[in-house]
Amino acid sequence: MEAVRDKTVVVTGAGGGIGAALARRFAAEGARVAVNDLDAAKAERTARELGAVAVPGDASDVVPAARAALGGTVDIFCANAGVGTGGGPEAPDADWELAWDVNVMAHVRAARALLPEWLERGTGRFVSTVSAAGLLTMVGAAPYSVTKHGAYAFAEWLSLTYRHRGIAVHAICPQGVRTDMLAGTGAAGDLVLTPTAIEPAAVADALFAAMAEERFLVLPHPEVGEYYTVRAADTERWLGGMNHLQRKLEQAGSRTPEAEVTPR
Repeated sequence: MEAVRDKTVVVTGAGGGIGAALARRFAAEGARVAVNDLDAAKAERTARELGAVAVPGDASDVVPAARAALGGTVDIFCANAGVGTGGGPEAPDADWELAWDVNVMAHVRAARALLPEWLERGTGRFVSTVSAAGLLTMVGAAPYSVTKHGAYAFAEWLSLTYRHRGIAVHAICPQGVRTDMLAGTGAAGDLVLTPTAIEPAAVADALFAAMAEERFLVLPHPEVGEYYTVRAADTERWLGGMNHLQRKLEQAGSRTPEAEVTPR
């Protein structure tokens, strides 16, 4: 991995949580960082703390503003903003559409804006905060699980399509991380995520380790790799285990989290 010092970096959903931790780590390594968040006050606060620039607004169309704020170019883009939407097929269409727009299409739109310049230069780095739900699933949260699978698939497609042209891609797939989003997951989060939750800074550490190795898959919880292997090799066993979790959730009396756009 080339040094990130003096590189220009955009982090979406960086008003708190994982996004703020990523922005903090890039700034500490000497990068010039643009902090994006839908909440302008949070974006400004993180930017002031880091000596960065704030580019508040919708993550889907942040690239032009970020380019302007950073002097014309973006070297590294961290697609971190996300929405945690619970429920199943009964969830309103609006919740499914929000999850699809934020968790998948915001990544697509950013890549669409960035790739022409990156391909011309022969370099660029796209970081997608996916979630372990993108490799596995999350009980009680179909819109979140389905769209995180989409986010992972898009990151994977970017990597296999452009790696020979100088584009590096990383998919970050943590389980529970101590953020506002985790706090809003209710009984499902308490059952599945909270017991092994880590601090946001540990996610940033895992990303930088993967960048140093030019490794696509970033697993802040290494056990996720083991679960992913079982899911592929013995699907019935894995589904049985997840169904056991579902039954425990039903026995506990789940609370369906409301849809909310939050930094992770």
